[in-house]
Amino acid sequence: MKIVVAGTGFVGLPHAAVCSEYGHEVYAYDIDTKRIAAYKTAKREEIEKYVNEPGLASIIQENINRSLHFIDDLEPVIEGVDAFFLCLPTPPNRDGSSNLSYYFDAVNHLAKLLAKRADQRRVVIINKSTVPVGTGRQLEEVLKSHNVPNVGIASNPEFLPEGNAVEKSRHPDRVVVGADTEEDFRILRRIYSQFINHVRIAFIETTPETAESIKYVANTLLLTYISFWNGVGGRLAESVSNVRMEDLKRGVTADTRISKWGSFVSNGAGGSCFGKDIQSLIYQLKSRNQSTDLLESVYEINEYQKTYLIDRAAAEAGVKFNNKVVALLGLAFKQRTNDMRDASALKVVESLLGRGVKEIRAYDPMAEEEAKRFFNPEHNHLFERISYHPSAKAALEGSDMLFISTDWEEFRGLSSTIESTVPAPYLIIDGRRMIPDYNELVERGYSYLAVGSPYLNK
Repeated sequence: MKIVVAGTGFVGLPHAAVCSEYGHEVYAYDIDTKRIAAYKTAKREEIEKYVNEPGLASIIQENINRSLHFIDDLEPVIEGVDAFFLCLPTPPNRDGSSNLSYYFDAVNHLAKLLAKRADQRRVVIINKSTVPVGTGRQLEEVLKSHNVPNVGIASNPEFLPEGNAVEKSRHPDRVVVGADTEEDFRILRRIYSQFINHVRIAFIETTPETAESIKYVANTLLLTYISFWNGVGGRLAESVSNVRMEDLKRGVTADTRISKWGSFVSNGAGGSCFGKDIQSLIYQLKSRNQSTDLLESVYEINEYQKTYLIDRAAAEAGVKFNNKVVALLGLAFKQRTNDMRDASALKVVESLLGRGVKEIRAYDPMAEEEAKRFFNPEHNHLFERISYHPSAKAALEGSDMLFISTDWEEFRGLSSTIESTVPAPYLIIDGRRMIPDYNELVERGYSYLAVGSPYLNK
């Protein structure tokens, strides 16, 4: 199949790469010429400036200029295309609705080109972007307004966890395709032929509106799990003496009806999807006069979670942040990615600077360059107080307290580094429960404050 993937970010680039790996002729298109130029080099360091996913650069290097091509102009490849995947950003507006300006700019440009093509074989325009329910019908109207012949629309939402996008593209839990005609389903089946009748992968054919809904309901349910454990399990363990968080999780999730996923507690979930998608779903339901009380509570709990440990440190430990030096470990929204969109660290930095800290000594194994974009001193002079360091140990040196904000595995064995670098008394604020032997540190004079634990000091 000849496929165009429009948008080469965290969704589009892995999708294009894996489709090319499975033998399709793939053209990955983006209006960002610098991004396309970087991908064309096939150099790992250039690719990972934009999308840092394990295994992705290797696939690109193996398939570039064979089955995978990078383009910043659609017109030369428009003839003979079987399918266009739309992998475009749909950021939230202030009111929670989805900003579809990038999406419809691309759709109108594509429709004009498709209307002029000489080869009028059937072509399907496939939404992989997360778009409000019913957007496929709006796409259909745009195509009709441009008199695009022999075209179908489909929805094929992505369910890629960042940090594991390649593996989940190769071995998804499910492939959901929503279309109107058997002709369009046949094209989608050819694209995803390796997943048809698979013993472990659900291949679900449905309507475009149902496919769009599946993405929103799935993401909001996942965030609900996270907010439930933070807002109920975590609060119990923080406020009732002798409640052990780890035992609580094991005891509750031993019931096979209850998901183990999401039973961890943390300083909030981030990333490009959860917050944006739940806000969009709230907006969509409100516009249909439906109650959104549950979803609003889920969202508010998660947002509160991002900075409440700083409030607890002030209230329970009596910490005065003014003029203090804080080591901040973790900037990405989770391990195995450099993505900082909606990361808890963004709110942590904002709160710490607002409380007057003298310096934030930051370390993240992947996200330093991203952080420098988010925390640009030209936009806010307070960001001059952030320094970046090559290791956890270097970030700890000279600090008055520690805040762990991302669940990088290297932070689990941090106790000996803490003891050898910063003497007690010293406060550890653990937003990811990464210090399993915290009781031993407390016995040696360190103070410990974590999600799912009361404030502990000797």
